[in-house]
Amino acid sequence: MKLDILVLAVHPDDAELGCSGTIAKHIALGKKVGIVDFTRGELGTRGTAETRDEEAADSAKILGIQARENLRFKDGFFKNDEEHQLEVVKMIRKYQPEIILTNALHDRHPDHGRAGDLANDACFLSGLPKIATELNGVQQQAWRPRLQFQYIQDRYIKPDIIIDITPYIETKLASIKAFKTQFFNPELDGPDTYISSPDFFESVIGRAREFGKSIGTTYAEGFTCRKLLGVNSLFDLI
Repeated sequence: MKLDILVLAVHPDDAELGCSGTIAKHIALGKKVGIVDFTRGELGTRGTAETRDEEAADSAKILGIQARENLRFKDGFFKNDEEHQLEVVKMIRKYQPEIILTNALHDRHPDHGRAGDLANDACFLSGLPKIATELNGVQQQAWRPRLQFQYIQDRYIKPDIIIDITPYIETKLASIKAFKTQFFNPELDGPDTYISSPDFFESVIGRAREFGKSIGTTYAEGFTCRKLLGVNSLFDLI
């Protein structure tokens, strides 16, 4: 299946927190979107790898994405090396996306920046024909996405581009709440964590409002890009 957008996320729920509004918006525009999670988030204080699997599947249904896979890298200890790069290359070549969205370049959680670098390197390597990969016994063709963006996560990073998600804010919040073991849930007992407090959930909404205000809308998501971006017309800009 060829996708228009492939989201690469190191933990299940990273895509939801960082860019689920953008995902929902582009699906509404008729684009095909998928998510590949690198790990099962098994080091998370709350929940288990199995509950995270279930929650990721529930969120995928809410967002209406076309595909979601998990590479089962080792949470916290995966590396940006040849072994891991080739596994990501296989996913890029499998789905042949025009655009890739990846983890923030640096963040509170050290996995995020490392995953962003891993995704960036895999995007480049995926376009090299001399790197041979197979998937299900079939030789893959080289493929390099046209654009790669990083969604902004816990720490504030000045975005290079901001996307209005106002009509899709409820979908974004519902997709996050699908991860019932991770975020504020008064019906669930468990140890308090940085992301399980009501304040953290409010900060997600506040970030979306902050980015929305900066472009004259109510809610938005911001992205960074490692390359300069161009438009065909000044009138394409908000």
